[in-house]
Order: sequence, then structure tokens, then C-alpha cells
Amino acid sequence: MWFTGLSGAGKSTLANAVAAAIHAATARPLEVLDGDDIRTFLSAGLTFTRADRDTNVRRIAYVARLLAKHGTLVFVAAIAPYAETRAEIRAASVAAGHRFVEIFVDASLETVTARDVKGLYKRALAGEIPHFTGVSDPYEAPTAPELAVPSDREALDASTARVVALLRELALVAEQ
Repeated sequence: MWFTGLSGAGKSTLANAVAAAIHAATARPLEVLDGDDIRTFLSAGLTFTRADRDTNVRRIAYVARLLAKHGTLVFVAAIAPYAETRAEIRAASVAAGHRFVEIFVDASLETVTARDVKGLYKRALAGEIPHFTGVSDPYEAPTAPELAVPSDREALDASTARVVALLRELALVAEQ
């Protein structure tokens, strides 16, 4: 499951809520790969150019495929701003025999700017952060995700329930 959206849209929050909601309902191990953690521990030194962002996304996808190969249900919470790169990692996942489920955590730029828990949008809008997704660098929203979650208009528990329902529909998690 790949949760994509702008910084501050709620990707990590939703991925962790879904993981907690299904933990008891699945015998499979599960893991949440958070984009911020990956940047710290696996992709330190990468910049925010398109090439480095793509490298980061490919690294995350590679780790996710390794975990999935061993039966782990993987939730990735990472911006992954470019449609072409998301299509590439989807194809690699499918080629490896794993289902790829894209969840678009949709929140408007106005909402994430107002949330701005890390102070990044304020700095980006002031020109202090180059290549900032959604401000000075593009975010290409998915055109056909398996699920779109309007995190700026829907409560977390409702979004969590919809993702869990999708997991059950796809037979990735058994009914409780």
C-alpha cells in the first residue's frame, strides 16, 4: 500500500492508523515505511532534485518489495511526487508478484500550508527551500488511485475504515 500526497496531508498518520486497526485481524507481519524515516536512515545525503527524489522513491520501493517477498504487508507513507516514477515502482512491484495499492491522501495546498507542523511551507513560500513539492516543485496527483482519501474533509477514523474496507475487498486482510 503506497500512501502518496503532499507533505502534511496525513500519509503517515493514516498509514499508522490503518496498521493499528488491522494488526489483530491479520496473521501477516506488517510494517510502515515512513518517508521521513527513510530519508534519515536510508537516503541521507540525497537532495530534493527530481533525480534524487526518484532515487529515494526507488529505494523505498525496493525495501518494500523485499519485505513483501517475505510475507510482510507493507504500508509506505511517502510523497512520491512524480506519476512516472509511481508507475515505474508499481510495475516493478507487480513484476515481482506483489499487489501495489495506491492511496491518494488528498489535502489542498491551503490545508497543508495551514497545518504546516514542520514549518516547511512557510520557509518554502519565503524561498528558503528550493524544490519544495507543491510550492516550487510539482506534485502530480494520481489520476486513478485505488482509493482517494480527502484528508482535509474526512475524519481520520472514516478514512481508516475506508482503507481497511479496501484491504478486505482485495483479500489482503480477513474479515473480523
